[in-house]
Amino acid sequence: MITNEAIVLAGGLGTRLAEVLPETPKCMALIGEKPFLAYVLDYLAASGISKVILSVGYRNDQVISYFVQTYKSIELVYAIETEPLGTGGAVKSALEYTNLDEIFVLNGDTYFAPDLMEMEQKHIENSADVTIAVKQFEDTSRYGRVVTNTSGRITGFKEKQPEAGNGWINGGIYLLKRSIIDSINEQKFSLENEVFRKQCASFRLQAFYTDAFFLDIGVPTDLEKAQTLIPAQNKVK
Repeated sequence: MITNEAIVLAGGLGTRLAEVLPETPKCMALIGEKPFLAYVLDYLAASGISKVILSVGYRNDQVISYFVQTYKSIELVYAIETEPLGTGGAVKSALEYTNLDEIFVLNGDTYFAPDLMEMEQKHIENSADVTIAVKQFEDTSRYGRVVTNTSGRITGFKEKQPEAGNGWINGGIYLLKRSIIDSINEQKFSLENEVFRKQCASFRLQAFYTDAFFLDIGVPTDLEKAQTLIPAQNKVK
């Protein structure tokens, strides 16, 4: 593997879950007997990732006190946001804790389980600057769509819209070159808007098509679904 490290973005406020998760970060929502983030780390450990930089902000003490410095075979490092930096700013801050030129990035409130070794191989074959794992949905209205050409190169993104229909969504797992982030001078910015959407013509953004299980716990109904679906998907004990 060209990288065995990952950044997990786990600093979200979870405003849409405030009623069911008062004073609790989204990633620490209990699924069965352990936090949602533990299932994400289980998946990363099973995928060969040995170091994870956790980008944390809101109520980060809950994350740090639970996971401490190691989880199973994974070394944990914390990049603490003292103020919201946006997804791009969070990645930029987290990159200070690694020397690698390429790294995986994941959202800490989504369980998405593509084959990371296969994703990395496609990334290398396509000489990509960024590879994004994409998943087909019958209704993309909640997420928007990723637009690709016949070779899988990403040429654009369509915004979220009512009844958007069938298409491929950005699943929130990326393999990216740190030079892409270094090229942005701002400290606070959105990875999705400022890098992916605005600069997809400048950088080589490649789609990694996968039918892997996907569940985003950003709304209460999906958090409820997670109680049964996530343990069933996650086979690591």
